[in-house]
Amino acid sequence: MPPPPVIPPSHPPAGDDAALDLNLIRKYAIPGPRYTSYPPANKFHDSLAELNLAGAIADDNATPDRPLSLYFHLPFCHSRCWYCGCTTIITRQEEWAVTYLAELKKEIALVAQRLDLRRPVEQLHFGGGTPTFFSAELLQELGAALHRTFRFAPDAECSIEIDPRVVAPEQVKVLAALGINRASLGIQDTNTEVQEAIHRVQSAELNRRAVDMLRDAGIPDINLDLIYGLPRQTVATVEQTVADVLTLSPDRLSVFSYAHVPWIKPAQRIFDQRGEMPGPEDKLAMFGVISRGLRAAGFVDVGLDHFARPDDPLAIARQEGTLHRNFQGYSTRAGASLYAFGISSISSTPDAYWQNPKSLAAYREALSAGKLPAEKGYRLSAEDKRRRRLIMGIMCNRSLDFERLGREWDCRITSVYRDELASLAELRADGLVEWDESGLRITPRGEPLLRVVAMAFDQTFVRQGRAHALTV
Repeated sequence: MPPPPVIPPSHPPAGDDAALDLNLIRKYAIPGPRYTSYPPANKFHDSLAELNLAGAIADDNATPDRPLSLYFHLPFCHSRCWYCGCTTIITRQEEWAVTYLAELKKEIALVAQRLDLRRPVEQLHFGGGTPTFFSAELLQELGAALHRTFRFAPDAECSIEIDPRVVAPEQVKVLAALGINRASLGIQDTNTEVQEAIHRVQSAELNRRAVDMLRDAGIPDINLDLIYGLPRQTVATVEQTVADVLTLSPDRLSVFSYAHVPWIKPAQRIFDQRGEMPGPEDKLAMFGVISRGLRAAGFVDVGLDHFARPDDPLAIARQEGTLHRNFQGYSTRAGASLYAFGISSISSTPDAYWQNPKSLAAYREALSAGKLPAEKGYRLSAEDKRRRRLIMGIMCNRSLDFERLGREWDCRITSVYRDELASLAELRADGLVEWDESGLRITPRGEPLLRVVAMAFDQTFVRQGRAHALTV
């Protein structure tokens, strides 16, 4: 099996140090996690007795003022985008959504029996698939079920992923009435040849129509998703894509490195067959163009793959050191427990993670038996929690306060984690990271290798050796 994709840079080389930075990325880039959790999801196991899910939820309820974050995976799509790595179900039978909604309601009821429903919901996200595969009536029904069951905070951030090709005014009207205040639109690339290559053709007019529809309905905050490293992409086409999407005045952008995993997603094999993939140097240059274009337009590099306007809550959280990271990426709502519904979705409390089956049949079987549909998960040890603090501090704040952590844990951080720090010696010599007894800081030069620094504190990580090619 081929290795997983190499870590992409969190921002491109810049200025006179461009060649040096690129050399450092070549030198240190290795396959590794994105750290939307620690330990990563590939360390989950199927020993549900060890997980003790009922106990994990009870432990979570023991802190009644801890807020909730809700995620709903709505997996259906009318057609397959060949680049996509998500868990999706391709169908044009809209009655499937009716059946799936009934199953989501069962799961909501099962979770509600175990959860302290006095806890406020601070975040809600509908992800996919294509959430707008669901009709306005079904979206209304799902939203009504949520508002009957949970107590939403007045300032809750409620968001949804939107495919501009599959959204209608009546759906947007319902979403606004349900409190949706942020939408994330999948654009990926605006070049027609690239769109044809990835089996996702959507015009600039469709993108504009969707954005205007959302804002006219009172959904003000718009995130746009872009992908670099796709077939037929060039530096020039990516530069034009940036210019095109900036005309939509987004509040945030998520800029993802295309993950080529045909052994997991067979639809991607067509890219190899056609021989249209850009090379690693071209791919890095593409991200450089995106990052420079967004920064020139005033966006803040929040971290890894997120950009936001300076007055956006995400950029403010980055500035104030309150940024959080969960399975949806960077977030402003630190401290919330995540309860996720639907196939493949992952829940997270301070002590545990658990994931639902990716198989619709297995999901239905568990619900029919009156059981929570968790298929695998992980219970964190005290050391796991400490290492999670260290890794998330690096990922979110690009620094660690050893003095504060040492007081909390009653230890000397540089002694307890001396081996981890020693493993960073070469990065330190290259000016990528620095530390002393008071703390650790990743330098601007080191930010493209944010995850490499985090990996030093990951005791589950098995180093596979240097990457043979820069496949960012």
